Amino acid sequence: MIQYSWLIPTLPALAYVLITIFTKRFKNISAAISILTMASCFALAVGILFELLKMDPASRSVTFGTTWLQIAPWQANVGVLIDPLSANMLLVVTFISLLVQIYSLGYMHDDERFSTYYSYLSLFTASMLLLVVSNNYLQIFVGWELVGLCSYLLIGFWYFKPEAANAAKKAFVVNRIGDMGFLMGVVTIGMVFQTFDFAQVKDLVAQGLANHTLASGYVAGIAILLFCGAVGKSAQFPLHVWLPDAMEGPTPVSALIHAATMVAAGVFMVARTYNLFSADPLSMTVVAYIGGFTAIFAASIALAQDDIKRILAYSTLSQLGYMIMSLGVGGYTSGMFHLTTHACFKALLFLGSGSVIHALHEQDIWKMGGLSKKMKITTITFAIGTLAIAGIPPFAGFFSKDAILDAVKDSTIWHHEILYYAAVFTAFLTAFYMFRLFFVVFTGEARDHHSFDHAHESPFTMCLPLVLLAGLSICVGWLNWPGVDAYSKFVYYGDLHLEGGASNFVQLLTQSWLSIVVAVAGITLSAMFYYWRIFSAEKMAVTFRPIYLLLKNKYYFDEFYGWIVKTFLFGLATILKWFDDEVVDDGMVDGSGWVARKMGGLLSLTQTGYVQNYALVVFGAVAVIFLLVSF
Repeated sequence: MIQYSWLIPTLPALAYVLITIFTKRFKNISAAISILTMASCFALAVGILFELLKMDPASRSVTFGTTWLQIAPWQANVGVLIDPLSANMLLVVTFISLLVQIYSLGYMHDDERFSTYYSYLSLFTASMLLLVVSNNYLQIFVGWELVGLCSYLLIGFWYFKPEAANAAKKAFVVNRIGDMGFLMGVVTIGMVFQTFDFAQVKDLVAQGLANHTLASGYVAGIAILLFCGAVGKSAQFPLHVWLPDAMEGPTPVSALIHAATMVAAGVFMVARTYNLFSADPLSMTVVAYIGGFTAIFAASIALAQDDIKRILAYSTLSQLGYMIMSLGVGGYTSGMFHLTTHACFKALLFLGSGSVIHALHEQDIWKMGGLSKKMKITTITFAIGTLAIAGIPPFAGFFSKDAILDAVKDSTIWHHEILYYAAVFTAFLTAFYMFRLFFVVFTGEARDHHSFDHAHESPFTMCLPLVLLAGLSICVGWLNWPGVDAYSKFVYYGDLHLEGGASNFVQLLTQSWLSIVVAVAGITLSAMFYYWRIFSAEKMAVTFRPIYLLLKNKYYFDEFYGWIVKTFLFGLATILKWFDDEVVDDGMVDGSGWVARKMGGLLSLTQTGYVQNYALVVFGAVAVIFLLVSF
């Protein structure tokens, strides 16, 4: 089965071509092509996983490819690398993409660009899968850039809305900033190691460090350049500003981008190139602290947001920070496990929000309420996703979140206690704002009776993915059930905190008492504000108005970046315009024309038209030459 793994990115790419050229006018055929190709990719991913499981753990890595182009001394290859990391990502990406495409049958059925939407989904998934199976840095960069292009197309799918068009441009521009660092890192790898192949670079780095011919700080510099790409793609601070605005795209697109594909690409890239990061403590420290800060920073913003999708967007930022932080402290397996569980419950939450929006045509949570009376399936599945992300046992998020907390607690990163308590507090904030969202939307009385009266449960094509994802949000964490640890054994990368872990579930609960307590405390406090109404959130907002406005306005980062662009970039543009007008156009271009005209005028004085004048000049020249020769 592994020998056919190249078909996984190829099939959705072919679907894009078929839909764009042949079936664009036929909605049902276009959707069928896209869904069937994705189902085939998922089947191939499952087959690859089982084939890897049959192999000896020490040899679970297969790579093959061919030469793409050669410019001495560089050789660019195109190929496939299948190992536990890529097999895990293939399974996650194909499954979530398949469910999103099925869900879209109901959500997008009235859209006049239905076929175009499915063609973009196919191309987007093909790009992500190309990135996942890449066996070299150059190929992963190609997939990386294609993912960025497709995100621009999907975020701005409703381009006739100014907000969507602006969000697409913002996502594209901000990602280019991070991608510049990523490109510099890839080029530096080619120049230093004369190869882009992952395995060869890994061996050369190990040999160079062992022989002291390669400074660890130099490797750390390359790793940090690569990490710039992850900061952009996975929306880490300070390049986080594009992700909340990306909510202007269709909700299934938000689920796909925020759960399993684009934002996960940065985490996957760090994991794929982990040998570079782990070679020097400096790069690991940078990764850990940026991830930890992003986690608590985004969680605090989510406390004061009112748009249902933006709350989930900032939740995604926070959870991505968790994953990046885990990788930074040496929790490779924990970070990737959280990526896997997060893909399930975050896709569930986004699709659940899409079900609400589809029923109410409204995204402001304060215009909702009491939806549990009319949308039973959506309510139950959304509650499961909320419990999972809050980290309540035995839901999936509990196992992966607790693994990350253990990794941070046991790390040797400088002052790791700061990261640990920041992670614990982030878990408290997550439980609070997610149950704030659930209580406001699904419990109590309807706030907008016009919308509530027309509310209804979503069709089968939308409910089926919700139910499947809810099941996974409950049980996918059991892959790391104490004593079984199936996931950790499959993708193990030498994580020290996994050794001597809990041997049974009761022992795990005992060891995880702090994370459970803070999650329950967050839920309880949220219920006091938004369910039992013991405290007034409105009065609290008035009492702490400066803090509330700071969180509501996202720490004014959009305004700050807007000021930078207006003051510095526009100022620089004004100076360059003046230079172009006054120096280049009026000075150099017009000046050269003026000089040419004046010189022509002077030379024209020699053209008198009298032969005797020309003869005098010739005679004078001969005399001057004679005198020069004589002396």
